[in-house]
Amino acid sequence: MNIFKKIFGTQGENEDQDKKDHKSPYSPDLNLPVDELFTVNFKQNGGKFIYCENIGEIHENFENILEENDWFETNAQCFDSRLFHFLDENRLNYTDNTTPSFFFTSCENLIADEGSILFSSKQLKQFKIDELPTNIVVFASTSQILLSKSDGMRSIKNRYNGEYPTNITAIKYFEKATEEDFLHYGSCHKNLYLLLLEDL
Repeated sequence: MNIFKKIFGTQGENEDQDKKDHKSPYSPDLNLPVDELFTVNFKQNGGKFIYCENIGEIHENFENILEENDWFETNAQCFDSRLFHFLDENRLNYTDNTTPSFFFTSCENLIADEGSILFSSKQLKQFKIDELPTNIVVFASTSQILLSKSDGMRSIKNRYNGEYPTNITAIKYFEKATEEDFLHYGSCHKNLYLLLLEDL
């Protein structure tokens, strides 16, 4: 047995070492801190990420997004009353949702290992993702970043304590897929801005 190991063992050991050393470029680097992992994967999915240190920067960057897209004094869609003051101070109408320029919302969690954003009926009501405007602005905080969807589901379960929301869904793709990209087949892409507030 030792003779075979001496003759053939080193080759197998080298192959095993090569497999350990060679990492697929598509596999996420789970050694990154969870916030960095989210940022890398979110940007890779085509999301626009704006980090803000305080609420003043949130207001300033929200106005920059409005200016960049010429959304001042247009219709917006928003179901979260905690965000209405952002719309009021920029003279955006959110009572008439017939032709909204964008959807403004909070979220449940930010999922790091796939760079997605987790929503529920608390943000989306009964609407499906493809029924929302193509343009979405999300206001979230760094404390909402979790590693996986299962962590997000646990967080929802703990947060709502029995009165669980429905319509739990995630948006992962933030740019239109090319025709050859079969991984995005059937998914609904959104032009999404994330205003991320540092709260840790």
